[in-house]
Amino acid sequence: MKNLRVLIFSATFGAGHVRAAEALIESIRKINPSAEVKHLDCWAILSKNFNAILTDFYIGMIKRTPKIWGRLYYGTARISSDSILQRFLNNTGHSKYLEYIHSFQPELIICTYPTVAGVIARLKVKKIVNIPLVVVITDYTVHNQWIHSGVDLYIVGSTDIYNSFVSMGINAASIKVTGIPVSPKFECDLDRSQIMANLGLLPNLPTCLIMGGAYGVLSELRELCKTLAGTLIPSQSIVVCGQDKHLYKSLDDVIDNARNPMVRYGYVRNVDELMSAADIVITKAGGLTVSEALTKRLPIIIYKPIPGQEQENAAFLERIGAGRTANTRTELERILLSLLEHPEKMESMRHAAANALPGHAADRAVQHMLELVEESTNSVQVR
Repeated sequence: MKNLRVLIFSATFGAGHVRAAEALIESIRKINPSAEVKHLDCWAILSKNFNAILTDFYIGMIKRTPKIWGRLYYGTARISSDSILQRFLNNTGHSKYLEYIHSFQPELIICTYPTVAGVIARLKVKKIVNIPLVVVITDYTVHNQWIHSGVDLYIVGSTDIYNSFVSMGINAASIKVTGIPVSPKFECDLDRSQIMANLGLLPNLPTCLIMGGAYGVLSELRELCKTLAGTLIPSQSIVVCGQDKHLYKSLDDVIDNARNPMVRYGYVRNVDELMSAADIVITKAGGLTVSEALTKRLPIIIYKPIPGQEQENAAFLERIGAGRTANTRTELERILLSLLEHPEKMESMRHAAANALPGHAADRAVQHMLELVEESTNSVQVR
């Protein structure tokens, strides 16, 4: 399989779809260094302007009207496979995708975003494309936009999803529970004391990591930081503001007047290091962020999960005992301060996080994908 060619489709809005794709690329190149991998944004290759509008629309909706997003999410989950809307979605951009498939001639296609998965699956059903197709589910919930005839392999994050897929009639052999793929660097044990020194934090204080998301969508973050900065419970905080420059600037006086140490960052690429330094994380409930935190064995507090996949991801964390959900700032402060006062509760959550996932999710997923390619190749040779 020296000349393996892999075509990966993801989507930039939501960020997690891209991070899952990047994690798989890392593992593919580790396992098969000579592989050729092409990673495409399924919306940007159709129209960069439309992609920008779609991204702004999505971010604006989850920030300002999350309930509307929730209705859209659950509404699209009820679309039947033979409906006019579903047929339209499964035709969207098919000629452009075919152009990339024909020019690159991949031996494997991976989709970490549902809409493009439906398009490629339809091309397979119509026998226009005859290439193994893998769909990677990037949340801990079932949504029928991920499920399509023509998919050869589903990579899922938990046994709950596996069982739900089987109950829906999907062949159990085509579903593999690996955990949601995260970058292999989250599997590494880092030198926490060195990281703390680099961050300018004290090694023995409980450390809270607050992540506002890539676009700063964690609401009321400034007020939460004020609480942590002034609490009588000894602690320290790392605040990630993402691309929200206004939020970053608004923390000037909070940090200047803080009783407890606090450092802040904008958009970062060393989340694995920050999570290694933390004792608990407060974040949104994106599937990749949740998976990264679980891989780092971190207790998680989800704040105001967006209706839809975030609420489902938060419910998953509650079920396994690794997370708590807060829907108001008062509730968030109560949960956080209770955990800081009772470290044994955090330790119990950390233990649950450590046992939640199989580990090495990206490597496991890639091994299953390579087996699929080998099976496909052998089948063609037999014929």
